[in-house]
Amino acid sequence: MKRIPPARLQETAKALSGDLRLRILETLGDQTMSVTELMAALGAAQPTVSINVQILEQAGLVTTTPGSNREKRCTRTYDSLLLELPRSPGEALHEREEISMPVGLYTDCSVLPPCGLAGKEGLLGCPDDPRSFFLPERSEAELLWFSESGYVEYRFPNPVPPEVELKGLRVSAELCSEAMGFHEDWPSDITLFVNGCRIGTVTPSGDYGEEKGKLTPSWWLYGTQYGNLYEWDIGPDTVRINGEEADGPVLSSLGLHYHKPILIRFEVESDAANRRGLNLFGQGFGNHAQGIKLTFVK
Repeated sequence: MKRIPPARLQETAKALSGDLRLRILETLGDQTMSVTELMAALGAAQPTVSINVQILEQAGLVTTTPGSNREKRCTRTYDSLLLELPRSPGEALHEREEISMPVGLYTDCSVLPPCGLAGKEGLLGCPDDPRSFFLPERSEAELLWFSESGYVEYRFPNPVPPEVELKGLRVSAELCSEAMGFHEDWPSDITLFVNGCRIGTVTPSGDYGEEKGKLTPSWWLYGTQYGNLYEWDIGPDTVRINGEEADGPVLSSLGLHYHKPILIRFEVESDAANRRGLNLFGQGFGNHAQGIKLTFVK
């Protein structure tokens, strides 16, 4: 029997919510099977079985070991689960709650050409046409860019109930400046705003294109390839940017409210000393497999 604490309830419930995943657990029973054997037993394709096995493994309901020819052997971990329901506010939350936002799901923007959007398989809309930033398919973007000054803004939900003390808020994203093609020596001042509060500025040294991004699709042959990963950490008393203390508003100044969205804006200000646009990378471009990550520390 496995005890599931309140902080693991959602993860476990999601793993058990799929019909195929329940069938995998049922098929495994008290035996170990390979992914190929599961495919044959369930009549499902290999990628589908592998993805669902991975979800069960992440929830601790299945364990895998290497078999012959490097194929995974899958074993059901438990026969019974004891679900412990939360008894007090915040007990069902992890110490850290993360929300990852796709870069194309901005709710407001102001951009200047050259600008554009790219998805996993190709460009979205017309390059260098700001109207493309308002197309519905912008939600599929894995890379966006604009020149000179401008911004993109996102709305995040607040998962932390008002009776739970929030100890920190962290924002991270992969960013670089924007030049025609690319330019390694092309600094741009990119500022993070949270709920309208100016948190702090980072200055990527260029628009990086000499080396291929680790995640950048093969069809993207020329131009910007990757950025730098930046993290703004807003605490009760200090603000840190990539671990270095910086001047900025503290947590209590942000006006966070359980029933209101949290506005996250990346902006190159019109009066910035280095006003050279930005590239913002999603989980399918650049060097870091993430979108815009907002972390709540309780």
